[in-house]
Amino acid sequence: MSETFHGDVLRVIPPDELTEHDLEPALEELAASRGVLVCRRGGHPSLLELIWAFVRRDPIEAVTVVADVEDEDITEGDEITAQITETELFGVYEVTGTMDVDRA
Repeated sequence: MSETFHGDVLRVIPPDELTEHDLEPALEELAASRGVLVCRRGGHPSLLELIWAFVRRDPIEAVTVVADVEDEDITEGDEITAQITETELFGVYEVTGTMDVDRA
């Protein structure tokens, strides 16, 4: 099932660096010639939201997204909005539609 995802990019692993990272073999195979984005669900939080999350002990939800990153030139700190589909791997999603990038 597809969903619209909005998130803040915390880490970008381009396709040529996939072997340099200790990725799960299934994730590395899924990414193949695409890149991996580690994102914070919901976008970049304000200082007040960070404090409130700390007080409530509500952790940041990290999501791994497999996408064509070379086409977009995505960097850490950018915000993305994309149509994603859940994969068989827990917490890993694949971009199946359009992806918009808001530069930091």
